[in-house]
Amino acid sequence: MTFSKIDYILLFFSSFILVGVLTPIIRRFAILYGIMDRPNSLHKTHHNPVPYLGGIGIIIGVITICYLGIISSEFTRSNFWLATSLLGPAVFMGLVGLWDDLKSLKPLPRLFGQSIAGLVVAIFLILNDNIGNPVGITSLDLAITVLWIVGICNSINFFDNIDGGAAGAVSIAAISLTFLAILGNQFFIAALSIVVAGSTLGFLIWNKDPARIYMGDTGALFLGVLIATLTVRFEPSTDTAMASFALPIGLLAVPILDTTVAVFSRFRRRISPLVGGMDHLSHRLIRFGLSRRKSVITLWILSTFYCLLAILISIGDKFYETVFLVIGLFTWIMLLKFFLSMRDS
Repeated sequence: MTFSKIDYILLFFSSFILVGVLTPIIRRFAILYGIMDRPNSLHKTHHNPVPYLGGIGIIIGVITICYLGIISSEFTRSNFWLATSLLGPAVFMGLVGLWDDLKSLKPLPRLFGQSIAGLVVAIFLILNDNIGNPVGITSLDLAITVLWIVGICNSINFFDNIDGGAAGAVSIAAISLTFLAILGNQFFIAALSIVVAGSTLGFLIWNKDPARIYMGDTGALFLGVLIATLTVRFEPSTDTAMASFALPIGLLAVPILDTTVAVFSRFRRRISPLVGGMDHLSHRLIRFGLSRRKSVITLWILSTFYCLLAILISIGDKFYETVFLVIGLFTWIMLLKFFLSMRDS
């Protein structure tokens, strides 16, 4: 399956417009039925109720445009099932997230759902030899893939703690992955990634500070599984194995950093890493003196920095791969140390 530049532009803008139009409709529905995120716990930073369910618009946008793209280009049974194998587990987790938004699931059932979704994706990719960067040992590939999908799913969910945080980070990663996939002639991954980018940016219109709607767990878990699956499906064009494994990590380095800081912080305070808290990067930046808007822009800039490093790693030779890898690792460790030195709450 191949796509032209015009195809990518159409995929982007159609998903952007569709989600941008759907989101205010879903917002009115959520307000009508009282499906709101109310500031009723200490880790909530907003002062007034904000409608949930924005993730439904993202899911509808991604699914609709992806399948329309397949039907209007080179529709084959294999392309249909390949798309379904990537989108199906993400939709499943979106439904788990919707249940959580409506009924407030406990952390363990949510984690179980993520593990099932990760296992289904891993088995499909391994059976069809579609892992972009396999180790070569089936059991190890399976374990790494499941851990990656569960970990990134939680990271995106954790990162959705400030207006525009998760939507912005996912859109930056998806745009970068689109560019990398086009360079590597992986047009299917590029097409799905550009749809994710358009959908998240269409949602971001309504989710940027001050947010008029939240994506909720519905959107965060859907996007988490989908972007994790796309990155593990992507085959990096690098000269070294280390750079190959580092590239997808670089695309999502800031959400991973956020989760790492929060989990470390909670462990040292001897509380569960699965509970909510005011110990995320955005909360620390706000306590540092930045406004909410400047905090999320700072996180977007950091995400862009690491995505650019990932692109440079991909297009550079062996020497520059090592240089950019060292720069990325060093700055990530320094940022980890910096954020952990801040007050936890």
